Amino acid sequence: MSLPCASVPEDAIGQLSCFRTELYACLTARGDALFELTDALLCTEGPVRTLVDLALAPEHRRSHGALYGGLNQGRIDIARLQRALTGLPLPRAADGRLVLAVDVSPWLRPDANTCPDRSFCHTFGRGEGKHQMVPGWPYSFVAALEAGRTSWTAVLDAVRLEPGADVAAVTAVQLREVVDRLIAAGQWQEGDHEVLVVLDAGYDGPRIALLLAGLPVQIMSRLRSDRVMRRPTPSRVYDPKGGRPPKHGGEFIFGDASTWGAEQAVTSTDTRLYGKATAQAWDRLHPRLTRRAAWLKHDGPLPIIEGTVIRLVVEKLPSGGVNKPVWLWWSGTGATEADVDRCWQSFLRRFDIEHTFRLFKQTLGWTKPRLRSSEAADRWTWLVIAAYAQLRLGRPLATDLRRPWEKPAPPNKLTPARIRRGFRNLYTKTGSPAGAPKPSHPGPGRPPGSKNRHPATQHDVGRVLATGEAFSRPAHHNVGTKPRRGTLPPHPRTEGSHPFGFDCSIA
Repeated sequence: MSLPCASVPEDAIGQLSCFRTELYACLTARGDALFELTDALLCTEGPVRTLVDLALAPEHRRSHGALYGGLNQGRIDIARLQRALTGLPLPRAADGRLVLAVDVSPWLRPDANTCPDRSFCHTFGRGEGKHQMVPGWPYSFVAALEAGRTSWTAVLDAVRLEPGADVAAVTAVQLREVVDRLIAAGQWQEGDHEVLVVLDAGYDGPRIALLLAGLPVQIMSRLRSDRVMRRPTPSRVYDPKGGRPPKHGGEFIFGDASTWGAEQAVTSTDTRLYGKATAQAWDRLHPRLTRRAAWLKHDGPLPIIEGTVIRLVVEKLPSGGVNKPVWLWWSGTGATEADVDRCWQSFLRRFDIEHTFRLFKQTLGWTKPRLRSSEAADRWTWLVIAAYAQLRLGRPLATDLRRPWEKPAPPNKLTPARIRRGFRNLYTKTGSPAGAPKPSHPGPGRPPGSKNRHPATQHDVGRVLATGEAFSRPAHHNVGTKPRRGTLPPHPRTEGSHPFGFDCSIA
């Protein structure tokens, strides 16, 4: 089902008004304060620097205390809001299929010792040590990608990763729920192309493909250049000496061209940025699994997960960086030249979600609030997602209020930040379902000069040992000391890193 309106209007104003009404219905506690906070986020001019500044916007008719009260004590029906986002018109690829991108973006809180549920987040490009582990709240986002060069995506879901979470297992559950909602909303029907899910390095693509078996999805992930794959199991031949038959074929070493053999398909495409792009594909390759890490407690024999390996090489790089080949793994087999081109071009579109993260952090101020509760951080994250969805619905209605130094852009090419400049004009057309504030007086608070006799509890950053058990510091280390950040090996996922080697990091 789509939005629970009697009939979703065809005009853009009707769609935007209908979504705003449904958003207000999703705010089950302190809804007026949360809804006006979202309007202030959309209508405030310039980037959001601090959370309390939003209380000064004309659209926020309440005090700054109501702003923080809504985030700390409010409630949001997340399931209903997820269904509302899924029921909106979604972008599709040129062939009509849905392309989903999954990525993790951190909300860094290195000095927030009183905040619970913090994990070590991998960051890139911070100071001289490019790879660092900084405490914070990592969020896993799922977004639908558009075709062509654009900075727009359609964010469908966000999940905060708990300390020590199995990223592949959490991602698989998140994707399964998103695909089920897409099917229930009529976004995918029997006979349509399978949904393509694009993952960056750091995700175990074959394992996620196995966990999503039975769903109409295809998985495509980037692989490290030092991987070794195996060919299909050879035909069993009688051996008079006996012995167990082999389970895996010969090795396919990414760094050794002598082991590649003949390609399944080869394509060559002229691109505007990279010059000539050549893609080679080898069919029915699989990783050799061992009983360790995630496969330690797997029941039965280890599976053989076959797919297609694609090697992409470009002629040049726009920034003049190191030109390295990109290795991709696609869960499908029997790839044609059209499949190979669609796969690597869809993978490059995955980096559009980096523009969404940059908008969330630099313009909408997603990581600006210094909230103590992780539940309040979740509420603020969903308000930012809801605000971004309204910007997407306002694309055909916005007027280009460009700066004198900016180039004119057609209405369908406006960026989210430029549409936000004129959202105050759309706000007057759609109206607000929030009720008027009631007169009130602030409480007395703590008497001046008195000390806080109930200090907040300090929490260690969530760490998990190699055995899977939670880390606990010895008791004698907790006396008179502050929580330590600790050290963990760097996560293989690098937010903002470009597949061909040059840096496109975001703030």
